[in-house]
Amino acid sequence: MKQDNKAMTAGGGKTQFAGREKRMFHLMMMPGMIMLFLFVFVPLFGSLMAFQNYVPAKGIFGSKWVGLENFKFIFSLPDSRQVFVNTLVIAFAKLIFNIIVPVLFAILLNEITVGICKKFFQTVVYLPHFLSWVVLATVVTNMFSLSGPFNAVVTAFGGDAIQFLADNNWFRKVIVATDVWKEFGYNSVVYLAALTGIDLGLYEAASIDGANRFEQTLHITLPSLMPTIILMTALNLGNILNAGFDQIFNLYNPIVYETGDIIDTYVYRIGMVERQYSIGTAVGLFKSVISFLLIMGANKGAKKLTGSGIF
Repeated sequence: MKQDNKAMTAGGGKTQFAGREKRMFHLMMMPGMIMLFLFVFVPLFGSLMAFQNYVPAKGIFGSKWVGLENFKFIFSLPDSRQVFVNTLVIAFAKLIFNIIVPVLFAILLNEITVGICKKFFQTVVYLPHFLSWVVLATVVTNMFSLSGPFNAVVTAFGGDAIQFLADNNWFRKVIVATDVWKEFGYNSVVYLAALTGIDLGLYEAASIDGANRFEQTLHITLPSLMPTIILMTALNLGNILNAGFDQIFNLYNPIVYETGDIIDTYVYRIGMVERQYSIGTAVGLFKSVISFLLIMGANKGAKKLTGSGIF
């Protein structure tokens, strides 16, 4: 009987300790949850402006309710279709190349056996990720200017200087290329981690069977990376309509609105510059709904293909 009481006392003590531990974890989470509530959930209330003829002096409760009129007005604008097309073209190009280039770089970097060289290349390609587009925009503008190094190469081969950032034929290409250059090093971290999980015995067996390095990469490395590639693609699909406001805002100009104007820059000009708050909110809300549907669909597709999804 005494032993049973001791066991019950010990069990109760463990339960109380576990309860106190959980409360401590909840307290640790509290500041982050408060920040999340204040800066993510509370601003959602402002989405009501998309269904109103919002007047700042009257506020949300005093402004006239117009239903879906703002959304109808958006799609009646001649520029709206081009803005959505620009966003999708730029975003899809970034999505594709920000998968292909990091995967290739991770595979190549993994082939380097000299530790110092490997760390050197890793450090060099990681650096641009930690610089903001406010800083990099100046660098890119100088590099692609009429007197910059790229035009120096063009003219050296007998061509005419190109205004890369003021030419609708080149602007998208520059945007995609510079974004990939900035992010491919950082994006390759996930694939480098996935490469360390591949069984080395597979390579040894393939080598015994006579497979060269290219064949090993094709038949072992890439299939082993495929679940990670699919998962990363699914995660990035949720941001497909975020074509890069910071980058484009710091690099574009009215000359390239035809090919460079995206949803975020369009919302900024309408909502903040022209003060059409309801229209700007409607465009932003529409973008958020489409992004939500895309990430849900991508999650479902990832589960079917790999057996595991984002959530």
